[in-house]
Amino acid sequence: MAKVEKEPLNFVHQNAILCETINKETRHQKLYTDYSVNPFKKIHTISGKPNSLHDTEDGEEDTHFKQVIARAHQEPVLKYTNPQTEAQEIGWITKPLINSDRNDRRLHFPRQNSAITKYMDAAWRIKEQTENLN
Repeated sequence: MAKVEKEPLNFVHQNAILCETINKETRHQKLYTDYSVNPFKKIHTISGKPNSLHDTEDGEEDTHFKQVIARAHQEPVLKYTNPQTEAQEIGWITKPLINSDRNDRRLHFPRQNSAITKYMDAAWRIKEQTENLN
């Protein structure tokens, strides 16, 4: 096998490659400055500094913070219009398909006792009571 000799490092070309790589990265990079609170992390309140004038006034409320926390604690049905995962599809629509109206005779069949069933209910009840007493 023939040995291939490497060319010596050319620091000018190395620097040019590095500058080109940095320019590509900064061109597609977006600086994120809109910081917010993680709504899923437990929040611990910390008291202010003892001599701070900022804390002596009535504390102002951050409405955006309150909205983020309230939305994080909502049920998924209230947050989203459609289920986000396969597991959420089970039980997503909790409203019954048919209104359960007990006055509608087509859908509601109440228990009806005839004279024979009333007699047998009473007979079974008496039989159970006599067995429990013994």
